[in-house]
Amino acid sequence: MVSKEEPDKPDKPDEPQPPARAPRSDRSAWNWLLVVPVIVPLLTFFYNSDSPRLAGFPAFYWMQILFIPLGVACTVIVYRMTRKRG
Repeated sequence: MVSKEEPDKPDKPDEPQPPARAPRSDRSAWNWLLVVPVIVPLLTFFYNSDSPRLAGFPAFYWMQILFIPLGVACTVIVYRMTRKRG
């Protein structure tokens, strides 16, 4: 029988080894900022009124529209503060 062993591979000490990766951790205090756009719309007592009106719209409507940029701003801040550099 013919043995199918791999030929001996010489060690190449001159080749650079890839750097060891640190374990990824997505835990950051900045992630708590993502709770703000979820909780604030649930606090209806802040905007459950007819006045003040903005361009004829009751506070209930225009404050809900303001929650969109609030959510975008919180997401952008968390993304920029937690992304990996380099």
